[in-house]
Amino acid sequence: MLQGGVKFANISATAAVVFPGNRGRMAYIIATANMKGGVGKTTLTVNLAASLAKYFQKRVLVVDLDTQISATLSLMSPQDFAKRRKEQRTLKHIVNQIVRQGNATNPTVSDVVHHYIGSLKGFDLLPGDIDLYDEFLVSETLFEQASQDPNHNFAQAWNRLERVLLERILEPLHKDYDFIVLDCAPGYSLLTRSALVSSDFYILPAKPEPLSVVGIQLLERRIEQLRQNHQLTDEVTTQLLGIVFTMTGGLFASRYYRQVMQRVHTDFSAAKVFQTQVPNDVSVSKAVDSFTPIVLSNPSATGAKVFVKLTQEFLKKLEINLGEKEQKTKLNLAAIE
Repeated sequence: MLQGGVKFANISATAAVVFPGNRGRMAYIIATANMKGGVGKTTLTVNLAASLAKYFQKRVLVVDLDTQISATLSLMSPQDFAKRRKEQRTLKHIVNQIVRQGNATNPTVSDVVHHYIGSLKGFDLLPGDIDLYDEFLVSETLFEQASQDPNHNFAQAWNRLERVLLERILEPLHKDYDFIVLDCAPGYSLLTRSALVSSDFYILPAKPEPLSVVGIQLLERRIEQLRQNHQLTDEVTTQLLGIVFTMTGGLFASRYYRQVMQRVHTDFSAAKVFQTQVPNDVSVSKAVDSFTPIVLSNPSATGAKVFVKLTQEFLKKLEINLGEKEQKTKLNLAAIE
C-alpha cells in the first residue's frame, strides 16, 4: 500500500529494476513532447518525475525547455525564479555558453540545478527561462562554423548544433540521476529538436480530440525528418515510449472522443498507447498554487493516484522497450560477426 491509498502488486520489484543497455551512463533521458500546446504536457512531466522520486526511489531531474516556464513555476515560486534569474542561474546562461564556446564554465550546469523540490531528496529542477537562448548568437555561431567548412554547409552546422547542444548541457549530470525528464516546448524549436535527438525515449501526451491527434502526427513526421537529417553522421535512436491521453472524462467521455482514441490505438498499436489515462481533476490544477506536484501535495487525490499508476506503467514499458532494444543490438552484432 502506497501513501494516499494507492495499491499495486510487486511495486517494490518494479522500483528495484536495473534496466539494461544504458551505454555506460546512469540517466535515461525522457522527452515529453507534442507539436500542439495545451495537452497537459507539463502536468504530466512534473507528476511523473515526482512519482518516480517519491514512490519508486529514483533520482530525477526535470529540465524546463519551454519559454512559458510552466514546469519551473510548477516547482518554484515566482519570487524564487526571479532571484535565480537575477543571479544568472537559469538554463538560458548554460545554453548561451554552450553555443558560444562549447562548454559551460560560469555558472556550470550543476550550479543552476535547484535541489530538493518539495523537500524531496532526489527530485531536482533545471529551471528554464522566458528567453532560453540568444537567437542572434545562434545565427552568428552557425555562420562562423559554416564559413570554416570548405563546402560552406550551413545545414550540416545546424545539425551539429542540435545534436550536441542538449547532450553537452546534460553530460555532467548523468551520474547524478536515474532519469532526466525534458519538458519540451510545443512546436519545433531548436531546443525541442535537440531534446528529441538527445533522448532515449519520448512520451506524447494528447487530449482525445482531433487537433491533438494532428499534433501527434506532426511530431512523428518531424522526428522522421530528424532521423533523415542525421543519418549520415549520428543516428537518431529515440523511440516512442507511448501516447498518454490527458484531460479525459467529462466532455471527452463522449462517443465521438472515444472514436478519436480508438483511431490512435489503430494507428500506433496498443503497445504504444498507455492504458492509464489522466482525467480532469481540479486538485491537479490547484496544486500549482503550492508549487508542488499533486502526487506530493495531495497524494490521496484521484489525480495523484492516477499519476502513480501511470508511473508504474511507464517503468514497465521502459523495461520492455529496453529489453527489445538490447536484443536487437545483439542480433545486429551477431549478423556483423
